[in-house]
Amino acid sequence: MTVVALLGLVAAGLVLCLLLFLFAKVELARLSRRSENETRQLHDMIEALRRSFAEIELTVRDIEERTGVLVPPTPPPSGLNLTTRAQALRMLRRGETPDRIAAALQVPENEIRLLEKVQQLAAGQASRADAADRHGPRREAPATNS
Repeated sequence: MTVVALLGLVAAGLVLCLLLFLFAKVELARLSRRSENETRQLHDMIEALRRSFAEIELTVRDIEERTGVLVPPTPPPSGLNLTTRAQALRMLRRGETPDRIAAALQVPENEIRLLEKVQQLAAGQASRADAADRHGPRREAPATNS
């Protein structure tokens, strides 16, 4: 092979490398523009979502102001239904302790203690009412004018 042929092959190889470089650069520019467009679209979508969220937030605030009161959460169910309450009262009258009653009925001890206090208060008011009925209505002392 001659030197001219070798130089021709090297030149052809360099031209091919240059063409590949240019095609790669063009493809890279095209992909860059495409990703910029997609990024711009995503930013536009995010901004639209932010505006929508802000509108929804304003609407919710407006509705809350109109109602003035939020719905309170439902209270947790009590462990004392009527049957359990009646059993607890019977056990209290028999003299059992609140901790034993709570364990037997599987309810919180503080509910049994509260039931005991309410029962004591109700019994105190009932005895006062009975005493007032027995003694008749209270009479006020006549006012003296001096």
